[in-house]
Amino acid sequence: MGLFRALTPADLAGVPLTYPEVGATRDGRWPPPGYRSDERTAVVGSGPAAFERAAAAVFGWRMQRSVGLRVRADGPPTEPGTVVVLTAGFARPGYDIPCRVVWAQPDGDERGFGYGTLPGHPETGEEAFLVRLRPDGAVEFRLRVFSRLATPAARLAGPASWAVQRLATARYLSAVRRAADG
Repeated sequence: MGLFRALTPADLAGVPLTYPEVGATRDGRWPPPGYRSDERTAVVGSGPAAFERAAAAVFGWRMQRSVGLRVRADGPPTEPGTVVVLTAGFARPGYDIPCRVVWAQPDGDERGFGYGTLPGHPETGEEAFLVRLRPDGAVEFRLRVFSRLATPAARLAGPASWAVQRLATARYLSAVRRAADG
């Protein structure tokens, strides 16, 4: 896994997640102890049309593509169990970042999903992406993440690894805002 190997989602069928707090980005166990966590919420638009565009961006992997990741999935993020392999760089040599969708909410005034890390991911933990149409018409995007550095390369990079994560979350927010704007 990782550098110089091109994983496919099928390679990861049945592989267990790398952390026990599965679903913590969705339920009341937020944030789980022992992890770095971040939660960002921002208004990204207004009205039902902006909400639909933002939700389509979340479910269309637009955030991940906005940071230059290649996305290969065995299903949509609306289905728990979907395996996605995100690749930074080229197919070979690239760095595979495997995840599995652990929960999804595809309908209603709040839509989104969370995915968790699989072996080979540089971190261990979970990330969630939610879009909500508030009663006042504002469209709100919320990102939640908890993680620990997992691979030797990520631990060696230390602060740079966390800086990459912060940059990615900022770009995710920008991608959803652009989508909501149309």
